[in-house]
Formats: sequence, C-alpha cells, structure tokens
Amino acid sequence: MSVTIIPFEPQYAGSFRDLNLAWVKKYFFVEPKDSALLENCKKSIIDQGGHIYFAQYDGNIVGCFSLMKLGDKVFELGKMAVDPQFQGLKIGQQMVQFAIDLAKDKHWDKVVLYSSTKLDTALHVYRKYGFREVVLEKEPTYARSDIKMELVLREY
Repeated sequence: MSVTIIPFEPQYAGSFRDLNLAWVKKYFFVEPKDSALLENCKKSIIDQGGHIYFAQYDGNIVGCFSLMKLGDKVFELGKMAVDPQFQGLKIGQQMVQFAIDLAKDKHWDKVVLYSSTKLDTALHVYRKYGFREVVLEKEPTYARSDIKMELVLREY
C-alpha cells in the first residue's frame, strides 16, 4: 500500500483535531493555541491563507500537517501527526517532502517550524530534509517549543 497526500476537505476536520490531540497529549499537554487551531482548523488555518493536508493509507486518514501563513512567502510547517499504528512507515517523511515540494512549487522563501528537543525522531527527519536550527523567540507560541528550525528556499 502506498501513501497519498490529499488536501483538506471539511469531513476530515475531526481527523486533523484527533490526530493532533493524540500526540500532544502523549508528549505534552494541550495549550490554548492548540484548542483554537484544532477546533476550527478551516477558519484558523485555511481561511488565513494556510493549507492542511492529510496522509491517506489504504483509504484511511493516518496523518496530517498544516502550513500556516506567517508572511507573504513564509509558512510554518506545523500540526504534523501520524497515527501511532502507522508510525515507522516513513509517512512523516513523505509529508515533509510533500510540504517542501509544495513550497518550492509556490516559490515560497522559507518554511519554519517549532518543535521540542524531546522529539528526537522528528528532529532527525527535519534535519534530513534540510531544516536548520535558528534562534528561538524569547516567548514562543507554545510552552513545549524549545527549538525553531527553518528551511530557506530562496535567498534575498
């Protein structure tokens, strides 16, 4: 079976919320910003110029991620999650590659992400795909964020 990356459709909003809540609760705790983004992802991400995609495997939604607009050609890769039953199949890597290809196709300048140094596997994947650590803001959006990375696609 292969993985297909598909765009947001309203019937998948519950999967986006549930996949993200599952991983957040496993490693951290749900923060107010999580609730705001996940309870109405279309309004909080897509209607703000962002994108949401899903990984579909054997007809089931097994992963998701978002690209939230930060600036004209700058997006944040976030809300990435893979169902624990399907981890180890490199679905996360396929989603990261899809996000990078999309960013290049759309001629974005860079993609940034926030993560946690607790998530060794995720950080390994991000580094593998060219993301580099940059200075983290003094007050990041999430308490769990202790690392910021970016992939520069276009130099000025």
